[in-house]
Amino acid sequence: MNLPITGNLALVLAVLFGAVFGFLLQRGKVTYYDVIVNQFRFKDFTVLKVMLTAVLVGGIGVWGLHEIGLAQYHIKPAQLLGVGLGAALFGIGMVLYGYCPGTGVAAVGQGSLHALVGFGGMLVGGIFYALSFKWVNENILPVASLGKVRLPDVTGIPEAGWYVLLLIAIPAIFVAVERYEQKVSRT
Repeated sequence: MNLPITGNLALVLAVLFGAVFGFLLQRGKVTYYDVIVNQFRFKDFTVLKVMLTAVLVGGIGVWGLHEIGLAQYHIKPAQLLGVGLGAALFGIGMVLYGYCPGTGVAAVGQGSLHALVGFGGMLVGGIFYALSFKWVNENILPVASLGKVRLPDVTGIPEAGWYVLLLIAIPAIFVAVERYEQKVSRT
C-alpha cells in the first residue's frame, strides 16, 4: 500500500524526511569522520549502536505496518555474488572515505570539505555503475542468485521468530559492546 501522497506534497515530504534523517545522523555523531574510522579501529562503537537501533526499530516498525495492512514487502532477489561484491566495495569505500553514503551527504550538509570531495567520488562511482549495469546484470547478478526469498523462507523460522531473535540479540550485543568499551577505557 502506498500513501495517497503525490506531486509537490510528496517532494516537500521527501525533503523534510531527508532533512530529519540528516539531523538524526548528525545528532547520533555518525557524520564525523573520526567516529566512522574509529568504528573500524574498534575504538568507537557509535556506528554499530546506531545501526543496530535502526535495524531493530525499522524492522519491527515495518513488520508491524505490514501486519496491519499499511505496508507491503517488496522482496528483491537474493543475488549473493552481487551483494558480496557490492558489500566489499562498500566497505572499502567506507574505510577510505570515512563515511557511508548517507553520513557523507549529511557531513557535506554540515560543511565538511573532505566529505564533499568524497561525494564527487560517489557520483563518479554511480555513473560508472550505471554505464556498466548491463554487463553486471548479465555476468554477476545471476551467479548464486536465490531469487526472491527471505530468511523465514530459507530457514523455516517464522517471521515473528526473527524479530524475537533481534529483540534478544541486539540488547545482548549492546551489553557486550558496553563492557568492551569499559574494559578498553580502563587500560
